[in-house]
Amino acid sequence: MQEFRLDIIAEYLPLLLRGVLLTVVVSVVSIALGVLIGLFIGFGRMSKLAALRLPTKAYIHFFRGTPLLVQILLVHFGLIPLVLGTTDAVIAAIAALSLNSAAYSAEIFRAGIQSIDKGQVEAAYSLGLSRGQAMRFVILPQAVKRMIPAFGNEFIVLIKDSSLATVIAAPELMYWTNAMKNQYLRVWEPYLTAAFIYLILTYSMSKLLAKLENRQEVAGWARKRKENRSGLPLS
Repeated sequence: MQEFRLDIIAEYLPLLLRGVLLTVVVSVVSIALGVLIGLFIGFGRMSKLAALRLPTKAYIHFFRGTPLLVQILLVHFGLIPLVLGTTDAVIAAIAALSLNSAAYSAEIFRAGIQSIDKGQVEAAYSLGLSRGQAMRFVILPQAVKRMIPAFGNEFIVLIKDSSLATVIAAPELMYWTNAMKNQYLRVWEPYLTAAFIYLILTYSMSKLLAKLENRQEVAGWARKRKENRSGLPLS
């Protein structure tokens, strides 16, 4: 068995860190855009109007039912040149990941909103709130708390899925990993290093998510305690 060469890793470490930075930026921007687009897709999915419901439903089925790799290639070689007149690997990666994430985010929004008891919506209407106000002040604040774990998991998946952007030569982590592998014709050093870095990223995200969930549980417990003491529900 060949000796494990740390010198190769040390040589490529600056490039790998540059790739990590791009991976994080692409993932953060993609999840932000995906959540924003997914919110509108989710509302369209729940609409009673067929003109809104059917296209959004088809959108969700397409992006959840086709491989992300194919979507990246379609966006890179088809959509981005059509819009910009030329293509860009980073923009294409962000666009593809955002569109893909939007489909999953839409279902997270739909499940979260529909999990809220209908009695609370009726109570909001009885207080004179419009449908939009009830959604903004009553439904969404409660639904978002239930959606946080799902969105956290989606972000973790997105970080790992960003590695597929290497097929369009986006200079993220896997791009430089493959460059290391091709230059030295070695497997263990490049891919074990990449695996370790992805593990750090996803583990850090999962710990942050767990801390956020724990803080919410503590806040909910404190809220219930105050309500029990006062005998009145707190808004």
